Amino acid sequence: MVRRTPPDLYRGVVNTDPVLARAEALITTVPDFPAPGVEFRDISPLLADGPALAAVTEALVAPFAGTFDVVAGLEARGFLLAGYVAARTGVGMLPIRKAGKLPRPAASVSYDLEYGSATIEAPDVLRPGDRVLVLDDVLATGGTLAATRTLLGHLGAEVVGAAVVLELEALGGRDVCGDVHSVFRG
Repeated sequence: MVRRTPPDLYRGVVNTDPVLARAEALITTVPDFPAPGVEFRDISPLLADGPALAAVTEALVAPFAGTFDVVAGLEARGFLLAGYVAARTGVGMLPIRKAGKLPRPAASVSYDLEYGSATIEAPDVLRPGDRVLVLDDVLATGGTLAATRTLLGHLGAEVVGAAVVLELEALGGRDVCGDVHSVFRG
């Protein structure tokens, strides 16, 4: 099946990769999770499929090849993507954690959510000037990704970009967190 990919995936080239098309089909929607009215996008079936995972992670980092020293993964599914990418590219991996999960956080940032507030932290492992690529599974409202950019700035890192598997365009996250490379849009 030939389909048009999002414009920023391969810079507008027609995607004939059946593995990537199948990877997108593996993302499922779970209604009313974690609360009534929410449609949760579950990438677990994609993560469980080796060829789909490889194709998606390659598409995630393609625009950033050779520009990063560390991959930051947002809790929790971003950890999986970042770990995989770090191992494949030979760079380090930085977990961005919810508050209280790290024994010695280097910095923290609090931010507002549509239903309250949250705080994220990073461990004390970056060197000033480290070039960091931020990865997550889904971009929704953009608050966590925006806070991550701020957090990494406090640590003296250079954020070279951010990438997500799926961007939920209707929620306007890009307006909150800035430029994001998304493999799929929905």
